[in-house]
Amino acid sequence: MRKRLKTYLEYLEAIDFKKLSDDEKTTLKANILRQIGFFQHERLIHLIVTLAIAFFTILFVFGSMAWEADLMFYLSGILIVLLFFYIRHYYFLENGVQKLYEYYDKFK
Repeated sequence: MRKRLKTYLEYLEAIDFKKLSDDEKTTLKANILRQIGFFQHERLIHLIVTLAIAFFTILFVFGSMAWEADLMFYLSGILIVLLFFYIRHYYFLENGVQKLYEYYDKFK
């Protein structure tokens, strides 16, 4: 999904909006709106997964402090690393969708 959003943003950056005809603007505006819908859905799913991973990370961190078991400690470390990557990906999705909003607003 990251590659798709990045490619689509690069495509939009290459377009000169002032040179488009009215039909092309209407088509592009509808396309941007459709893509925003796709990426918003993706963003929502990743938010839910990120929150779930954060919840389990907190549980395992507190669990590893309460029951000094090696397995809990290792699982906490794995979940912290996983959470870092999920937050990083969600951050990219959020910023990408915000850029799509800016392109959509150019048509107003």
